[in-house]
Amino acid sequence: MKSLPEFREGIFVFHPHPILRIFDTERETAMSKFLLVGLGNVGAEYAHTRHNIGFDVLDAFVIKHGGFFKLDRLAEVAEVKWKGKTFICLKPTTFMNLSGKAFKYWMDKEKVDLENTLTIVDDLALPTSKIRLRASGSDAGHNGLKDIQLTLGTDAYPKLRFGIGNDFAKGQQIDFVLGKWAQDERKLIDIKIQNCVEVIESFAAIGLSRTMTMANALDIKEV
Repeated sequence: MKSLPEFREGIFVFHPHPILRIFDTERETAMSKFLLVGLGNVGAEYAHTRHNIGFDVLDAFVIKHGGFFKLDRLAEVAEVKWKGKTFICLKPTTFMNLSGKAFKYWMDKEKVDLENTLTIVDDLALPTSKIRLRASGSDAGHNGLKDIQLTLGTDAYPKLRFGIGNDFAKGQQIDFVLGKWAQDERKLIDIKIQNCVEVIESFAAIGLSRTMTMANALDIKEV
């Protein structure tokens, strides 16, 4: 809807229509809101396992920014604010293979654009020294990603993949993924979790493309 021009000192000056101003305000709000989804399974037996690294990363992010999780529909949810941006942080309580239900419900409820979502997930194909940030990508056999993709009808949503390595004997993949980190891995994993927190902040502050360049080049070592 176009506004009528005002003629002032030889030029036409256009004033935005009130409806357009409302739209712009809503759009600015949407662009400053992010949905962070950490994938994992609920229950004490799964806490701090390799498969639950998405939960651990979100815990670190929320603690850093003074937030806290509370049980809500389909998930534990925390809302934190940082540099004028709002983050809805989600740990689904649906179990891994129904993660898409919580993702879609909260994305719609909070009116977050798909490109402003970030899913944090474990990845067997990456070594423990690596993380990988992508704008899209297949589920690679991960049940949580598979359900999100099925629910959304697309794999084009940002993902932060946390390498867990593949140091297991044949037939031991499930035990490895659902197992806890070895003691000699713990220091590296804690460093890497903090790196992921910084990647999340960068994703919101400077965008996916520039953050990808930085994050994907990291070779994370113990200090």
